[in-house]
Amino acid sequence: MRHLKAPIAALAALSASPALAAGDVFFSLKNTDFVVSIAFLVFVGILLYFKVPSLVGGMLDKRAEGIKSELDEARGLREEAQALLASFERKQKDVQDQADRIVANARDEAARAAEQAKVDIRTSVDRRMKAAEEQIASAQSAAVKDVRDRAVTAAIAAAQNVIASQMSASDANALIDDAIAQVEAKLH
Repeated sequence: MRHLKAPIAALAALSASPALAAGDVFFSLKNTDFVVSIAFLVFVGILLYFKVPSLVGGMLDKRAEGIKSELDEARGLREEAQALLASFERKQKDVQDQADRIVANARDEAARAAEQAKVDIRTSVDRRMKAAEEQIASAQSAAVKDVRDRAVTAAIAAAQNVIASQMSASDANALIDDAIAQVEAKLH
């Protein structure tokens, strides 16, 4: 209330002074500059009385603290985002390395499988060649045996024809008697 009394006293002193009666004087209510100055001083006084500057300062301080906390939160979020980005980049690199290892292993396995397939094919071809050679040898020995059998049959037939044409009945009886004697000698 003390703050209000001083401006009111100054206002009352100015309004009751003889200077207000003069028309060309600065301190006159007819002078707009003086009225505006008084109104401005009254307005500033009212603002000071209701502590508006401290309220505005408090509001500005509160807003500054809010902005600072938002900046701190944004800074923390940025750091967290950078940490996540670094983590994802490490994971991506690890996944890429693992994929490269898998591809390299697959290539190595394919090369080993190809080499094994070549070995298996060679073994199979060798086995088949051996089987074919054995079949050829078997067929050859069968053919030789067949030729021998036919030669023996032909020789027997030829010998039979030669013997039949050259042998007489008495020679045949003598050969039969001799064969019987040899069989008896071998059996006893």
